[in-house]
Amino acid sequence: MRIVVPAAENRVEEFGRFVRIYHVAAPRAPFSPSYRILYPNRALVPGGAVYRILENEQPDLVEICDKFTMNYVGGLLRTGRLPGIRFRPTVVALSCERLEQTMNTYAFGRDLAKKLAPAYLRWLYFPMADHHIAVSDFVAEELQQVSAGHKVDRGVWIGPMGVDAATFSSEKLDVRLREELVALSGGDESTRLLVYAGRMAPEKNIPLLFGMMQVLADSGAQEYRLLMVGDGEGRPKLQRAAEEQAPGLIHFLGHRRPASELARLLASCDVFVHPNATEPFGIAPLEAMAAGLALVAPNTGGVTTYANHENSWPAEPEPEAFAMAIKDVFANTERRRRRQAAARQEAEARSWPLASARYLQLYRELHARVSSQGEYSLHPAFFSKRSVSG
Repeated sequence: MRIVVPAAENRVEEFGRFVRIYHVAAPRAPFSPSYRILYPNRALVPGGAVYRILENEQPDLVEICDKFTMNYVGGLLRTGRLPGIRFRPTVVALSCERLEQTMNTYAFGRDLAKKLAPAYLRWLYFPMADHHIAVSDFVAEELQQVSAGHKVDRGVWIGPMGVDAATFSSEKLDVRLREELVALSGGDESTRLLVYAGRMAPEKNIPLLFGMMQVLADSGAQEYRLLMVGDGEGRPKLQRAAEEQAPGLIHFLGHRRPASELARLLASCDVFVHPNATEPFGIAPLEAMAAGLALVAPNTGGVTTYANHENSWPAEPEPEAFAMAIKDVFANTERRRRRQAAARQEAEARSWPLASARYLQLYRELHARVSSQGEYSLHPAFFSKRSVSG
């Protein structure tokens, strides 16, 4: 396994006998500076960093998780048009987000994004790979909409992400840490700790949580406190908004590292709240389910891949509905415990060892399919959607 990631500087990491990570120096992304972006010239120009990696490694399969720059490299690889590259890898595109939502959030606005995203996906993204993998049905939908009318057969497979079910566990509950968090939030023994963990970014819809806390406070429910775990360029603005809407009830804890520290914090809280109605998949909510928390999340988006009324509290993505779901969590102790146990079972079924094995098997199947068909396949396009676990 070779992984190429944009980074602040060039370096190489080795993990055991089989894994090598290439960190390639890259500038920050123009619309979201917390990310870095690899531009095509790194691969198109002989001697460029990515070009050298491809030349030296000669991979059997290349997976590209980027819709804006490296997708063109995939197209050139699969058609044999990258100068000097004499091998033909299977090219797979991994979709971890919906393009329309990204454009809407960071660049063009909703109306223009609805027009531009399908055209871009149809002509500049979908044809660049042999096959596509989407992390959820929600993400796959926009690929399905652009799948018709191409000369080459391509499938879209559903490949859900996974969770570290060993690190995230209710057994990590730390009574002393909980006491510290309650004291930090100005609570007492009756305080119920709600927690959000994730990036402080526009697409996460975090202001919904501030409205939720305002609704809870206005209803006389003063025992709730919200802990915000994570960081990002939007944090200062969000902190000001939180203090305006629900003063004294929301506390920002910053980024927690390593994962074991986050796991300890989550297990010491009561409810995980996730506000993003267009979440592509959502690893953080799944980690919370593994950690034994009750999960309140939108009833839309990729979170519904694993969260339902049997193991969580799905709600309409608006403050009043979230506040009602929070109260419902504590309305029936037996029901809460039953759903939490079901949530843990769901997380265990999606542990990273199982998810990774399914991905590797899918890679083998796709590589065999492309190798047996040859470089080009001139048949009517189709859309094939299948679970990795199937």
